[in-house]
Amino acid sequence: MIVDISKVKESIINMFEINMGLKDGESVLVLTDYPHGDLWSRLSVEELNEALRRSFLARIVYEVGKEAFSNCRFTFKTYPMTGMHGAEPPKYVAEAMKGADVVIAITTYSLSHTRAREEACKAGARIASMPGFTPEMFESEGPMAVDYLKVKELCESLVKVLRGGNEVRVRTDYGTDLRFSIKGREWGVDTGLYVNPGDWGNLPAGEVYIAPLEGTGEGTVVIPRGWYSGLKEDLILKFSKGLVVEVEGGGDVGRKLREILGLEPRVDDEVHRVRRNLAELGIGTNPKAKRPDNVLEAEKILGTVHIAIGDNSHLGGNTEADLHEDFVIPKPTLEVDGRLVMKNGELIIK
Repeated sequence: MIVDISKVKESIINMFEINMGLKDGESVLVLTDYPHGDLWSRLSVEELNEALRRSFLARIVYEVGKEAFSNCRFTFKTYPMTGMHGAEPPKYVAEAMKGADVVIAITTYSLSHTRAREEACKAGARIASMPGFTPEMFESEGPMAVDYLKVKELCESLVKVLRGGNEVRVRTDYGTDLRFSIKGREWGVDTGLYVNPGDWGNLPAGEVYIAPLEGTGEGTVVIPRGWYSGLKEDLILKFSKGLVVEVEGGGDVGRKLREILGLEPRVDDEVHRVRRNLAELGIGTNPKAKRPDNVLEAEKILGTVHIAIGDNSHLGGNTEADLHEDFVIPKPTLEVDGRLVMKNGELIIK
């Protein structure tokens, strides 16, 4: 069996009731993307299997929701994979999103940092963006089974400590040392509770985040092997003036990233330059998130931070790009204006 419905049904119903606050008479759109064309040769067998399981799970979410909430209107739509996180979906998908009260996007490539998501939220849709979601996340020990009210409480406590800071430094014992400014930027909170018109975020959820000030990122980020899908050796990102200037190591993941960022071969046009932008700092707050090689779950792990490159226009920044890619940093030490917020993965909230 691709997905055991008995293991995920209760969590699916809870998602609609608790995370999305679904009400009688509302319309729900369940979305998924599927591999097509050359993706069948570009993606590994393992990646294809995960993508197909994800699409099958999306169909189950649609069927379970339609049965459990018979007074609501459910629609299921598929579309071809875009090939990159943050790339725009087809127009028919964007239009359908604007017409729904609730959107559940169980996809391989993220819709979070797209105009389609932004316009749908402006129209009043509540959106759960779930790129890379796996059926196991719905199971009893998975990150969807967390007490989201407690996640909300932790997120809000953390933001109180962070608010008003200007300078950030992230370090690890294995080589990360990155500095940047957040002066004038506001912290965002992703609690997993999307109950008001226009609310959106990831599921599973649990993070606070901010867009670094463009042009200020300086230093090195090391992503250890195993902390990104398919990453079999450490990946090193070097930043100067807010942009990735070098990508070292990382095996196949590193080679693909250098190509996407226009570093190998060297391409210095605007499209590739904005993809190199230091876009986000996030702090994980979900105590049930555990899986390191699935970025959707890994970036929510309590005791981690993550940085992203590419688009930050949907996070309060000024850079628009067709890419938003997250990288998780385990056991970090985080300082804001020289004040310890996290030491070797342990939060310090006073």
